[in-house]
Amino acid sequence: MASMTESADKNIAAAANRTALTILRDVYGYDSFRGRQAEIIEQTVAGRDTLVLMPTGGGKSLCYQIPALLMPGCAIVISPLIALMEDQVAALKENGVRAAMLNSSVSPKQQSDVVSQLLRGGLDLLYVAPERLLTDQFLDILSKTSICLFAIDEAHCVSQWGHDFRPEYLALSQIHKRFPEIPRMALTATADERTRVEIVERLNLANAEVFVDSFDRPNIKYQIHLKDSPGQQLIDFVSENHPTSSGIVYCLSRKKTESVAEMLRRSGRIALPYHAGLSQDERRENQTRFLREDGVIVVATIAFGMGIDKPDVRFVAHIDLPKSIEAYYQETGRAGRDGLASDAWMVYGMVDAITHRSFIDQSDSDEAHKRVERGKLNALIGLCESTNCRRQVLLQYFGDVHIGACGNCDTCLTPIDTWDGTLAARKALFLTRATEQRFGTQHLIDILLGQPNERITRFGHNTLSAFGKGKELSDREWHSVFRQLIASGYLTVDFERYGSITLTEKSASVLENKQSVQLRKDPAKVRKSSKSKSARTVVQLSSGDDELFEALKAKRREIAISHGVPPYVIFHDTTLKAIAQAKPSTLAEFSRLPGVGEKKLESYGKVFIEVIAQRLG
Repeated sequence: MASMTESADKNIAAAANRTALTILRDVYGYDSFRGRQAEIIEQTVAGRDTLVLMPTGGGKSLCYQIPALLMPGCAIVISPLIALMEDQVAALKENGVRAAMLNSSVSPKQQSDVVSQLLRGGLDLLYVAPERLLTDQFLDILSKTSICLFAIDEAHCVSQWGHDFRPEYLALSQIHKRFPEIPRMALTATADERTRVEIVERLNLANAEVFVDSFDRPNIKYQIHLKDSPGQQLIDFVSENHPTSSGIVYCLSRKKTESVAEMLRRSGRIALPYHAGLSQDERRENQTRFLREDGVIVVATIAFGMGIDKPDVRFVAHIDLPKSIEAYYQETGRAGRDGLASDAWMVYGMVDAITHRSFIDQSDSDEAHKRVERGKLNALIGLCESTNCRRQVLLQYFGDVHIGACGNCDTCLTPIDTWDGTLAARKALFLTRATEQRFGTQHLIDILLGQPNERITRFGHNTLSAFGKGKELSDREWHSVFRQLIASGYLTVDFERYGSITLTEKSASVLENKQSVQLRKDPAKVRKSSKSKSARTVVQLSSGDDELFEALKAKRREIAISHGVPPYVIFHDTTLKAIAQAKPSTLAEFSRLPGVGEKKLESYGKVFIEVIAQRLG
């Protein structure tokens, strides 16, 4: 196999004069590794299997891209996401790396060319979908070439207990049987302990070295508020904090994505819907605009976002509650991949939680799976209702620890008051029992407030001892009490009885006066979002530098359009801000800036130096 020998000789000769650190500098333009990247690369180059859990934006792709440039042969990257393949291949080519992809968006002629490149040793990385990888035809092709690594991205897709299960991932254990000598790397940004165990079992990674980096994204500010005119809350948040920024808004239904996008357009923003009800061409056009234009907001269901590498998404907003903390973490992780200050903003109400619980209870899943899903939803509601630091609660879910309050979430910046709600809780629970657990929240609140409406009179509830005995709290405050009792597990909702409120085993301790109940004091009026700040490095520009930054962005946009790639593939905003601040006048000065590798220095150094010279006169 001459092609294998030729490829091996080429790569070995190149690797002899290169180290992981020199590749990081020469190809990617960075001087040091982050977190445990260097350890992961070292283990992989030594031929060992690895499982990598690293937050979105934490640099997972470098963990397999650099070994691919150090080791003889081609690295096969398995991904279910066409958008991610396109972005990463485009970025790698801009850095001078020989990369390609095989998926349904590639024409038959292009596919044939890619296979020819692979067979003659002309590729460093090849991205493929799991379905294609596991065909007999493609496995035969791989057996005829030199492969150095299999990287399984989005590895959480293998977990049937996870938030994004993909059945095709279950067959990826075949890789090890077919190519037992080639190291494998499984990577994900979202996996709790159960999901990690399943990844190891299903991918046969029992001997893999496990690397768990901190799940903390310190540049993201977490804000969770109660729903109170959610559309207006969203407009206020966006207009006050991100009047020109790109962002993503998640909604639960297709219909709502359309209405929210229209509402944002009426407020003066470029807002595009994205959901499965749109045609493939419409979805692709809206996604392309989001990737390549500045200031675009996509309003989407969860069908949007996986594989989106856009680094300058400044906010992710949830106008409806997601399904779990994993889903919330993954979706909010699409903000601020460049490390600059970004927002994760959400409004929620108990109706959201009841809707999700209804979906779970009415699904065809077995009881064990429903129990897991209910637990995940309860954990998310606990995050929403918590009076403690959001970041601490979020990280604790993934087995991570944040020492002390983070200072960059709403509960840290505006601490929430609590009150002794034991008496109110006992009144709510006693009344629930007295009415035989047959009625919903509003009916029970009307009894407590002494509202003599027709329904209360018809059931004789105006004669109960509890009638009118809750006037110390308002209707809104009682709704808060019931919401928190449901969130804490003292009450639950019976969907088979039209949403009736029912007691739980946990209720007894309060009813018997053995358990006190602390409740959060909801603000009299929903707090407006405060301006974003970051706990991570943010490049602050003077007014003059800011004008230069905008000129550099214009030049970047011009180059990106001519190359047919998103602007961030040319340079990230962090690099442009560094350029605007440093104002390099020579290629040597330009080469020392973050994100400037040898290929980009050669391609764009003079162009951007000319922009600086023109602006400075």
